[in-house]
Formats: sequence, C-alpha cells, structure tokens
Amino acid sequence: MPAVRAGSNLHRRTNNAKKQSRSSVIRRASTTKTKTIEAPPNLERLRILTPWEEAQPVLKSEFGMSDAEIAEAGALSDEEISEAYTMMQLCRDFENECNQAYMAGKIRGFMHLDNGQESIPALLGNAIRKTDLKHSYYRDHCHALACGVDAGAVMAELFGRDGGTCRGTGGSMHIYDMETNFQGGWALVAEQLPYAVGAARSIALDKHLGTGEAEDRIAVVFVGEGGAQNGRMAECLNAAAKENLPILFVVIDNGRAINTFTKDVATNQEVFNQGKHYGIPGVLADGQNVQDTMRIGRAAIQHVRTKGPAILQVHTFRFNGHSPADPEHERNRKDEKRWARAACDPIKIFEESADAARVDLAACTAKAREEVRKALEFANASPPPPKDLAAQLEYPDPTGSVDYSKREPVMGLAAAEEITKRIVPEATLTALKARIEALRAMAGSEAGISIGDAVNLAILEEMLRDPTTTAHAEDLQAGSSYNVPANTQQAFGTLRAADEIIDEGHFIGKALGEAMNGYRPIVELMNANFGIYGIAELSSAGNTFATTGGQFEMPMTIIGAGGTAPNQSLGAEHSQPFHAYIMGIPGLKICTASKPHEAYGLAKSMIRDNSPGVLLLPVKLMKTRGPCQVDNFLPLHKATVHRHASQAAIDAGKAVTVLTYLHGTKEAEDAIDQLNAEGYDCDLVELTCLKPFDADTIRASLQRTHKLCILDESTRSGGVGATMSALVAETMFDELDAPVSRLCMEDAPVPYATEMERAMVKRAADLVEGVKAMC
Repeated sequence: MPAVRAGSNLHRRTNNAKKQSRSSVIRRASTTKTKTIEAPPNLERLRILTPWEEAQPVLKSEFGMSDAEIAEAGALSDEEISEAYTMMQLCRDFENECNQAYMAGKIRGFMHLDNGQESIPALLGNAIRKTDLKHSYYRDHCHALACGVDAGAVMAELFGRDGGTCRGTGGSMHIYDMETNFQGGWALVAEQLPYAVGAARSIALDKHLGTGEAEDRIAVVFVGEGGAQNGRMAECLNAAAKENLPILFVVIDNGRAINTFTKDVATNQEVFNQGKHYGIPGVLADGQNVQDTMRIGRAAIQHVRTKGPAILQVHTFRFNGHSPADPEHERNRKDEKRWARAACDPIKIFEESADAARVDLAACTAKAREEVRKALEFANASPPPPKDLAAQLEYPDPTGSVDYSKREPVMGLAAAEEITKRIVPEATLTALKARIEALRAMAGSEAGISIGDAVNLAILEEMLRDPTTTAHAEDLQAGSSYNVPANTQQAFGTLRAADEIIDEGHFIGKALGEAMNGYRPIVELMNANFGIYGIAELSSAGNTFATTGGQFEMPMTIIGAGGTAPNQSLGAEHSQPFHAYIMGIPGLKICTASKPHEAYGLAKSMIRDNSPGVLLLPVKLMKTRGPCQVDNFLPLHKATVHRHASQAAIDAGKAVTVLTYLHGTKEAEDAIDQLNAEGYDCDLVELTCLKPFDADTIRASLQRTHKLCILDESTRSGGVGATMSALVAETMFDELDAPVSRLCMEDAPVPYATEMERAMVKRAADLVEGVKAMC
C-alpha cells in the first residue's frame, strides 16, 4: 500500500488493502524480499506502509522541505542504524523484565507496557536532544529511556525505591527527570497536551527574554490516537499555530483503547490531518519500519526546529494489553496480537531487512541486555524511600519559611531590570511606571483602592520586577471583569500577557508547563467558578512537586473572584463553592481576601512563592475601596484577626470566636453593632488561608472565648466549614465549651430568586442569632 499523503483517506486505503487480500504482503525498505504472512479473516486493522520514497512528496508539499533537507533526513549512517537497533532491543528487554517483575509483585499499581512500538523510542534516541522538553503519558518507560533517563533509575522508580527517578513517589505512570528535561509521565488521557504547549511557550519566552541556551530547542508531546480525539488536541493545535510554537505532536496510533476500537468512536482517524485547519502540517509513518519512521520523523522534527509546529502520526501494533489487568475482551484482540507479533514486529522486520547487514546484531542485543541487567540490579539494591518523604514534599516552600520581600528573581534584580529595559520600549515602560504610581497613590488615599485595583497593582509590580512572570486570562486586553490583569498586555506584549480561549483548563495547563520551565505564571479566572473547567490541571499542579520527588517546583498563581454573597442573584452555576471543591487537592496553598490590603499582600507573596497557589476574592465586593499598605507581603499560612471580643463579654460568657472568609467578613462586621447592643461580642478571624490550616491563631482565640461559630460560603456536606470544624474538634476539643456551630449553605443549588436565596445563604442576621444561641 502506498504512503498515505495529506488529503488522502486512511480508512479508504486500509479498507482497499483488506479487499485486495486477506494476506498481509509486507514490503520492507532496502530489500527485495517479500514475505507473505496469512492474516486471520476477522481482523479489522492491518498494517499500512509509508515508504520513504513516497513520503518525500508529502514533505515537499506539506512541510515545504527542500531536496537537501529531505536528503539529510533520509541519510542513516551505520552508527545511527546500530544505535536504533540497540534502543529497540533495550526497550523490548526492559519491558519484558517489567512484566516479570510485576508478576513477582515487585512492581505494583497500574503498569502499561510498550512492546511492538519500539521504532518510536528509536526515533527519539536519534533525533531528540537533551535540551528538548519532553512530555509523555502513562506509557512512558521507553520514552524516558530513549530521552537519556538512566535505566536503573527508571526501574527503581517502578519498584518504588529511593533510587528511582522520583524517589518512588511517581511510579510507572510518572517518570520525570530534570537533568534530561523529561517532564512526565502524566496519567490522565490527553492532560499532557497543554502542559507541553506551555513548555513550548517557555522556549519562545526564553528567546524573547534572551535567556535561552539552545535557541532551536523544541517541545515534544506524545498522545495516543484516542487521546488525540480529546478537545484538548484542537485547543493545543490552535495555540501552537497562533504563536508558531516549536512543538511536535507525536500521535501513537495502535488503533484501540482498553476495550474499544478507535474507529468505533472516532469518525476520522487521520490525526496527522487535524492540523490542516490551523496551518500545521502532518505526516503518517509506518511504525513497523524503523528506518522509515526515523526518516519521516527526523524530517518532521527538523521542521519544528526551524519553522513551527507539526504532527507525526505513527501507525503501530501494541503486543500487550492495555495493562496487566486488561482482560483483552475486545473483539479479535487476541487474534490481532498473535498475527502482529509474527507479521508486524519492528525488531524482526529490521532483522530481515538489508540494513541488518550494517549492524552487529548480537553485540547490540548483548549491550541492551547488559543495561537491563544492571538496571534490575540497581533497582533491587536501592532502599525504600523514607516514610515521611511525602509529607516533606507537600510544598516547595514550606509555610512560614520564606521572607517574600527578599526573594529575588532567579537571574537577580540587576539582570532582571536590564532584561525589562531591553524588551519593553522606553515609552511603554514610562507609561507603565506612571500607572503603577497612580495605583499606589490610590492605595494611600483617604478613599482607598478597590480589591480589583489592589490585585492589579500587585501583578503589575511583580511583572515589572521579574520578567519571568507571565499572565493568562480571558478578555485580558480589557482587564477582564475587575481590572485584575489590566494594562499587562499593553505593557508586556502578547507573549508574556496572553489572551486566552474560553477554557480555563487549557490555559491553566499551559501555565503549568511554563511553571515547570522557569516561569511564574499568573492565571486570572474572571469568575472563580470557571476554574471547574480546570480541576484536572489544578490537581496535577498540586501534585507535581511531590510526584516528581521534589524536582519540579510549581510557582503558579490562580486568582479568581467568587464565593456566594447574600442577595447575589447569580443562580447556581455562578454561586458554587469552588473553594470547597479544591480544598482536597494536595499541594495547593489556598488563600482568600475580603479587603484590598489583604488581597494585595497575599497576591504579592503568592506570585513569589514556589508552590501552586489559589487566591480567591469576593465577587460582590471587588469594587469596594479601602486602605492598602503597599510593599507589604502577607504570609500564606496565617489567618487574620480583625477584632478581639471585649473582656466584659468574655467574663460574661457572651463572647464567641467567629471564623469566616470572603463575603462573610463583611456580614460579620455588619453584625457586630447589634451583637454589642445586646451584650455579646466576638473575636472576628478571617480565614485568609483556607489551606494550610492556621491552628495557632484559632487556638489562641478559643483560649479566650471557648466557643466557635463558622460563617461559611459552602455547603454543609464537604464544605470549608466542615473541614474547619473537624480540625478544631480533633486538635482543640479541650478548648470548646460547646459544639461548633456552622452557619453554611444547605446541600442544594443556590437559587436565583431572593426569597429562596435568603433561606440558603447565611448573612449578618443569621450570625447574630447563631452567636446568641451559643451563649
């Protein structure tokens, strides 16, 4: 079957091949041999062929390659052929040993093997450089080996040992190695796509700032043909084309998910043509022919290094099930595997080709087996990690350990200032500094500054000070809804301040990729509830530092206005307790601010922190003005005491500690006069940190009042108040003279009509009654 050219129909060609013969006639490059292997009549997927000579016109027409460039891609030296064969044998032997170790109980959890797809790591080992940024998925062992990650460290990671790439914290699906820029190992299907686009943006940003060491670096991301049907693929192709990013999408097409044929759920399997709408060229390669996979793949990689993004789809057969737990019930699967092992094994096909005479097959095989033997020896000898390692790796910056006012940009303040002067026009820089001074003057004025403007001031100051700080938001040119990222794009350009498509998961994912590669992205959500689109990406952001064994920090800041104010009238979807939804994500620092001073100080600290942080602001109070001390940096682990109850109220047993946040702070302040008039009072504590839990501040208050009331903007089940109540009961029970009172929303969607909303959302009047009831 001839090469599949751009614009041809993969389904039609495959069907034609089946009609012509139920035998698969396998033509091999550089040989006159023809070997006929009978294919079972029930097979629905046969091998395709993409001979190098027929791929060249596609590379000329679609990729714009010259004859010289094509000749360079096609020239494989004896050394390169030998290294490719060795890599295939290394991967095959390594995966076979993984299977044995899994059956012996040395490898646990999920494990996904790659037998039959060895031509892809052969290409990687030949054409991908150490400086390139690589993003794999859960079937990542061989990709890591091909990118230069030590085989012993990979095997030790699978064994859960301290000598593993991630010290045993990641396991089979999460191989990372900072030295070789191997950046995952990601377990959720297609989640790696925007991370890789963010990594490609970091390369473009390095060029823009003049800090890149290798200017022709590229990002490489692997995805299955099923994962390429995910909407993230279209979003990422759009993003790559819009900014002409140096990224190669490698689509590994084995035709099936766990128990589903891809063709049963996907109308078009020509993933290499998905980029046409965006002007991104694509090409298809027969993954059973390592020589042609290398030639075609090298051409695509060279295009990315010199021109822009591309897609490489590699048609393969995987010899193992999805994982050892796969019962392989899908139709014809076992028949296909038996046939593919005999007819489509890339190692056997190479050994029967004329090029095999150029290689010392026995020596290459022995070299690969010796490397695997040493890897097993190292893994078996490596000790288990310390039991408390996971706790040690909760945050890159442990709480309370950093004076953010003294944290400099990674290149130093002087170098940072020089970069900014070089990349920002003088007139623009003058206008920016004038805008910052105007906001600072507003902060010190009698009327004060709004919460939105206070956060905008913090962002502008930090982006001016540190050129590695970036911004992502919808409607960013206009400042989003509350002026939070206002003026950023006008001052710093579209690369550092990016307007985004309407999918928060997409641009949170890109920010994650930037954060792994030396940048400090700020993501503004407009409305915090929109962050629901990015829960998977937020979860991975929180996990990354620990999952990588402490290799990759995640200095990413998410800012959004949300919460549920009384008489808000926004309906259910804009009133969801996003803050409660993300409380259970490990590794996130979650802060809230109800006033300009706290919003500014927390934003400044969070942007300089090396952990992923979420700063939530009160949606109905964003334009409320108040005082703000500039150049302040607030801790990310402390609650804020706004008021102490009078001694008289304490002595009379009529004092209560009130914990609240967002709109609840204003509601509590509104309740104080009435409480005081009736002889009651409160310690008012704003939860400026929802996580980590500030036990010290709360304990100190309870030692005065011995009663706790929580005014909460989340539901009774699974809410913030539920978490706080449980923590207090578990750690401070002896300080309580009464059960904790929770004034929260019931487990129902927040209604639009005021009459119903009044029954759902607690306010000042409810707090007055709650405090009185406790006393």
